[in-house]
Amino acid sequence: MSDPADLVTEIEALEDKLSQAKASITRRFVGQEQVVDLTLTALLCGGHALLIGLPGLGKTLLIETLSTVMGLDGNRIQFTPDLMPADILGSEVLDTDETGRRSFRFVQGPVFCQLLMADEINRASPRTQSALLQAMQERMVSVAGKDRPLDAPFHVLATQNPIEQEGTYPLPEAQLDRFLVQVDVDYPDRDTERDILMATTGVDEQTVTQVFGPGELLAAQTLLRRMPVGESVVELILDLVRAFRPEEPGVSERVRETVAWGPGPRASQALMMTVRARALLQGRLAPNAEDVISMARPVLSHRMALNFAARARGDSLTSLIDATADALTGTGAAA
Repeated sequence: MSDPADLVTEIEALEDKLSQAKASITRRFVGQEQVVDLTLTALLCGGHALLIGLPGLGKTLLIETLSTVMGLDGNRIQFTPDLMPADILGSEVLDTDETGRRSFRFVQGPVFCQLLMADEINRASPRTQSALLQAMQERMVSVAGKDRPLDAPFHVLATQNPIEQEGTYPLPEAQLDRFLVQVDVDYPDRDTERDILMATTGVDEQTVTQVFGPGELLAAQTLLRRMPVGESVVELILDLVRAFRPEEPGVSERVRETVAWGPGPRASQALMMTVRARALLQGRLAPNAEDVISMARPVLSHRMALNFAARARGDSLTSLIDATADALTGTGAAA
């Protein structure tokens, strides 16, 4: 077991490096600190993120900036209705050498990278969306009967437009559950929008610098798993996740009446990891109850669904999550 003093030193060094990374990111992606933190959280935890927001709010810019700052080899896929699984995974082609001998050669698809941007992922058919399932969970793909490992680290950052539904296909629950967090990208406030105007309409273009490398990010992901989590935080995570399962004994009547299906154990795992990352980004050595409450929305909102009656009444998942978290902790709703 490692010396606690050494662990503290490593965590503090990582905190300094993350501060440099955030400073570099925000030179190009102005404001939206919570969006930056949640996306960095996904990378620190070794997971994937689903960014949901209207066009023009900087989702693509953020992902491209992250690729540069974290030193990751990135690819982008523009999802369209005619996109096929082979366009993502790759395929075998028939080659002929100088002697006339023919053989198959595998041509890698764009999924063979370290940071994959899946732009407007809900525009592709379920068949194509499913091409990412194995890659996201197992970090490998099976093509032509052969398992092909992906580079490490491997992350998928997908974007989705929440209002344009014509010609789109909702992501299946199995794929939604594989996203560590859902990042809601909202309109910037007035001061932030002013800063965006001043930073993007001049002659000089803001540049970013690489702070991490693939090996350093993998080391950070390992260090994150070594961060201690108090027993009270673990119990709160379990209480929170299980409080949204309608068949669970002791859940509130509101949950029984409004939730069609609740989050599974992967939600508990996601909270366990993300609360550590949030504490790290805020300069703390261990997570607390506030971290659990703050991560409830991004971790749980895409892992559960309201029933028909609740949707007809106009109920919302965010208000349900906030109210349930408040009841468990006696604190205010999550920001």
